[in-house]
Parts: sequence; C-alpha cells; structure tokens
Amino acid sequence: MLDGKLCIEGFTFSECHLLTELESLGQASATELGERLVLEKSTMSRLVNGMLDQGYIAASADPADARRRLLYLTDKGRQGLENINHYSNRQVDHALDFVTPKERKSVVKGLDRYAKSLRYARTSRPFRIRPMRQEDNPAVARIIRRVMTEFGATGCGYSINDAEVDTMYEAYPAPRSAFFVIERNRKVLGCGGMGPLNGAAEDVCELRKMYFEPELRGSGLGTRLLGKILESAREAGYSQVYLETLDSMSQARSLYKKHGFKSISHAMGNTGHSSCNRFMVLPLKSKP
Repeated sequence: MLDGKLCIEGFTFSECHLLTELESLGQASATELGERLVLEKSTMSRLVNGMLDQGYIAASADPADARRRLLYLTDKGRQGLENINHYSNRQVDHALDFVTPKERKSVVKGLDRYAKSLRYARTSRPFRIRPMRQEDNPAVARIIRRVMTEFGATGCGYSINDAEVDTMYEAYPAPRSAFFVIERNRKVLGCGGMGPLNGAAEDVCELRKMYFEPELRGSGLGTRLLGKILESAREAGYSQVYLETLDSMSQARSLYKKHGFKSISHAMGNTGHSSCNRFMVLPLKSKP
C-alpha cells in the first residue's frame, strides 16, 4: 500500500480516497481535499493534476472567488468510484462470511471506536500533557474558577473556594499526589490530578479538579488525561479512586463511566465539598 503499487480497480489508494471524499463533498478546492486526505500540498497537487489529466475529475471557477478552483467528479470519475465501491463491498462481504452475526456487532463497535481514536489522535497532536509546574499556578486557578462558574458551582460547599486553588502545585506533592496540565503553544487549557482522600483509608485517593476549557471538550484529551491520572494512582499504591461531581456535569460523568467508575449513594471521606451531589468510585486493578 505504501509503495503505491497495490491498486483497486486501477486506482491507487490515494486516488480512491480522493474520489470518495469528493463524492461526499460534491465539490471542493484542492486545499480542502488536502486537509481531508492529510496530504502535503505538493503531494496533493500531483494527485489532483493526475486525476484531472485522466479525466476523473474536472475544475471550475468558484462563483464567490474567481481565483479559487472547485473540483468535482466527472461521469468517468463517478463510474470509477462505482467500480471501487463494488470491489470494496465484495471484499468486505467475503471477509464477513467468516464472522457470525453476533461477532459482527463486535467488529462494527470496535471499528467505530478505532475510527474515533484516530480522529482524536489527529486533533490532539498540538496538545501536550505534562506534570504541573509552579509557574502554572495562575493559569490553573483561572481554569478552575472559570469552569466552575460556568456550571454554577460558585457557592458555599464547592471546591472553587478551596484554599489550594491558588497554589495547586504546592498542594499536590509526590509521591502520594500528582497533578497535570494540558497545554498548547505554552498555554494551559486543562488540568486534573489526584491525592489522598481526607478521612478515608490510606489506599483510597480522590480524583481532583479535572477541568477543561471549552475548546478541549470532546477532543479525546479527557480520556488521555484521566488515564494518566489513574496510572499515577496505581504507581502511588492506591487501590481505589473516589470522586465527587455534579448533575450538571453530564459530559464528565460519561467519561468517568467509560473508565469504569460506578455511582454510589453516599459521600466518602471528608472532601469539604458539601454541595456536590454525585459520588463515584473506581477499584484500581494492578497491571499484569
């Protein structure tokens, strides 16, 4: 596939991808297609010119901008794409002949999850998760106060009033605590960590102050950060992770559930956050 010699109905994989995306879009510029196909400008230019020369696609001026060309499928291109789809469907049908109906559901579910992970991996490239540094204190405090205000968690009994908010770096010393930030271009956009749960057994820690700016939500970075926090908890010797949250933070609760957190009816330990109304626990399993 990588050396370009393997083809489907006479088309390379890049050509198949271009025809498929162009059918989906109807018409698009070479720049837009390049972003879809994740190809460098020079590679995209060669691909487009080759397809134009062969008559599979054509170009016309954009009515809104005469300097911009819009590409679209020709009749020959649509016929080529029909051949590609027929070949691909036949290939998949043959493979699925060896899979039971019950197993097919697992295959579809796994492919869907993998496709989402690929999208997350692509969109998260500019971001970096790292341990918090002392100079991050002001940025982390702003994020905590901004997000908690967004969700109406500003009165008595919420963690927005914790004394540690302005000095988060000092409040999470290793090895029993850990706190991380997510940054892009040296700007901190998210945070989260863990530490001992006050008033509980020594092997129970608390997931604390995991908050994201809106631009990070739905990017998959919550999964990455939570995984890093849980791994730190295992390394610190904890066997259970506890957290408190709110009804209004449904997206966060969904993330916790995906990682195995279970809801419980009562608070554990003594967090000092009497206004939280959702409580969750995750037993930590040691890695083999």
